[in-house]
Amino acid sequence: MQNTRLNNLIDTIGERFQQWLRNPWRRTSLLIISLLFGFFLGTAISTVAGQKANLDISVAAILVVLTEGVSWIFYGTNKQIAKSLLGQILNSLKIGLTYSLFVEALKLGS
Repeated sequence: MQNTRLNNLIDTIGERFQQWLRNPWRRTSLLIISLLFGFFLGTAISTVAGQKANLDISVAAILVVLTEGVSWIFYGTNKQIAKSLLGQILNSLKIGLTYSLFVEALKLGS
């Protein structure tokens, strides 16, 4: 790419963000936020899909494919993805989503 001011600005912002994430507490807080967002997402999906009874099977199939895809990426043979921040964020989001769906199922069962 050409060395433009916009390109330099984006590179500088990316480098500063990576330096900001090197602090382990910030990295942990980002993973906790991802876990909580996954929990919220699971609750929101289950309530929206529950409003229309004809969406239950298709939403369940999509969620199974997405969670299995994230598990396949995270726990696959490439261990470099599992150590990356994006891989850990996706796995944390998946864990929060799955936990939320289990909690919703337990609420409906009682």
